[in-house]
Amino acid sequence: MATRNGDIDPKLPKAGSGRGGYYQDDGPGDNPPPGLRDVPDAVVKYEPYARFANKPYSVFGQTYVPLVNDEPFSQRGVASWYGVKFHGQRTSSGEPYDMYKMTAAHPTLPIPSYARVTSLETGRSVVVRINDRGPFHSDRIVDVSYTAALKLGLLGKGSHQVEIERLFANDSTRVATVRRAAASAAQAAPAPAEIAALMLEDRVAMDSAAVARPDSQSRSEQAKAVKSVAKAGFYLQLGAYGRDGKAEEVSEQLKKSGVSQALEVVRSGSVNRLYSGPFDTRAMAQEAARSLPTSLGLKPIVVRR
Repeated sequence: MATRNGDIDPKLPKAGSGRGGYYQDDGPGDNPPPGLRDVPDAVVKYEPYARFANKPYSVFGQTYVPLVNDEPFSQRGVASWYGVKFHGQRTSSGEPYDMYKMTAAHPTLPIPSYARVTSLETGRSVVVRINDRGPFHSDRIVDVSYTAALKLGLLGKGSHQVEIERLFANDSTRVATVRRAAASAAQAAPAPAEIAALMLEDRVAMDSAAVARPDSQSRSEQAKAVKSVAKAGFYLQLGAYGRDGKAEEVSEQLKKSGVSQALEVVRSGSVNRLYSGPFDTRAMAQEAARSLPTSLGLKPIVVRR
């Protein structure tokens, strides 16, 4: 199987081979579309929860209670993928499953919702839309689509250790993403309408920072908060905390432990995220993650802002 850009897909283990392959009698399609490695990540946006897909349910004697709030969620475990056996079948969201789109199945994340899946083996990361339930096996936490698995580099082995992080449409880190995307897409100077849109993104971020902080905060501090969001590069997200002061507390613990990396607390709604960075490359960020004190019990993930 070859893609449009000439890349050859990895040789896949047979179903039921015991080597972490796909479901029995499942697998890739006979003629996958070209250019799957270039399929863009799912675009995070607000969507109302599906009416019937987020109620408690039981499978194989185990009860699952889906999340129905906007709290942060992260998880580490094994990811696998599902393919042609389920292609076209109805998902828990009511939509047909398309193995060539950037989607995934999770037992409890809201349907629909969005998550970043990062392979801890390849370092690759994708953003998927959660629109189905599963997997219902104690040794796996998520099943991604064929295309997501291809981009993560887990097709050949069939499964990888991954980290899942739930994403939100109103996350402040999206401001930097929107700005970089607009800048890279424009070959010439942006039009006035584009400039106005970027200014609006900045204003929204600054207003959010002002609401989350006491009225006594100076305008210079608010401007500094917005400026920090705009710094592009790879970061380590060291944690996401709902309790006020917790992110700052962890930051101080890191400093006392001798961590010399720049630390930054970013407010996102009711959540404070602790970042370290920026780093020029993902590899540099991963190396910094390995150097963190294990005594703090942190589970850093690499993000791009």
